[in-house]
Amino acid sequence: MAITLNNGFTMPVIGLGVWRMEKKALKDLIIDSIRIGFRHFDCASDYKNEAEVGEALSEAIESGIVKREDLFITTKLWNTDHGHILEACKHSLKKLQLDYLDLYLVHFPVSIRHTGIGATGSPLDEDGILDIDTNISLETTWHAMEDLVSMGLVRTRSIGISNYDIFLTRDCLAYSKIKPAVNQIETHPYFQRESLVSFCQKHGICVTAHTPLGGADANAKRFGTVSCLDDPILKGIAEKYKKTVAQVVLRWGIQRNTVVIPKTSKLERLQENFKVLEFELAEEDMDLIKGVDKNYRTNIQPAKFWGIDLYA
Repeated sequence: MAITLNNGFTMPVIGLGVWRMEKKALKDLIIDSIRIGFRHFDCASDYKNEAEVGEALSEAIESGIVKREDLFITTKLWNTDHGHILEACKHSLKKLQLDYLDLYLVHFPVSIRHTGIGATGSPLDEDGILDIDTNISLETTWHAMEDLVSMGLVRTRSIGISNYDIFLTRDCLAYSKIKPAVNQIETHPYFQRESLVSFCQKHGICVTAHTPLGGADANAKRFGTVSCLDDPILKGIAEKYKKTVAQVVLRWGIQRNTVVIPKTSKLERLQENFKVLEFELAEEDMDLIKGVDKNYRTNIQPAKFWGIDLYA
């Protein structure tokens, strides 16, 4: 099951996100996920595990478990490399052991002080605030992303954005020669962001939901947030379908025409997540889920680490 992007390429509606994955377990996890049926993997330079993902993909391809052309691999440009996009992309390709990416995203709409290709820190200034580079505009960044496609030096099939709001997305549409194929954002039942999702879809931009389960225990520990998986309405719907709450939430995301990339390190969860393609929620239940929205962000809270709130 896939969504067709605005450039004609298709993107599987469910993938595996690899943020905060243990490096030692990642290789087996990815190979297991491919055996289950996953073909879409969401990576990033900042996740610091592209090399481990690359080892797993290489082994899977060489052993004949999967063909490269059947995979959809995403990775992301980190904030420190906005002025070095070609080099950063090539660096990621080398680590991933790939000749091309299926999707390359601008991870955040901010350029910060360069600290070396692939050095994915978040340098702070003397006041303890994120050291933002005011010499590189998002428009300049985007045109360099476009060069990856038009120059043919790196075979990046699609380019996109991540963590962009409506206004930044609108601006990107205005100055782009190649329209962003994807905007990857946090969205889940407690943070539905209907205006942003609808705007993107209206203008041919596919929305990928990172944190599609609201982060669950991981974000509760990291950010002190509340998970939608404990919501009584969602639990009731799950009982109706004899599914887990996570399966219901992922299916809801797919039925609103977004791509979901849940993260898990457990084999049984991988299997459960992939089975969301096997059932469908009734419209009445989709409407019930619409009613639990709290406009509640659970992830990517930069003020805790960067001394600045990018979403203020």
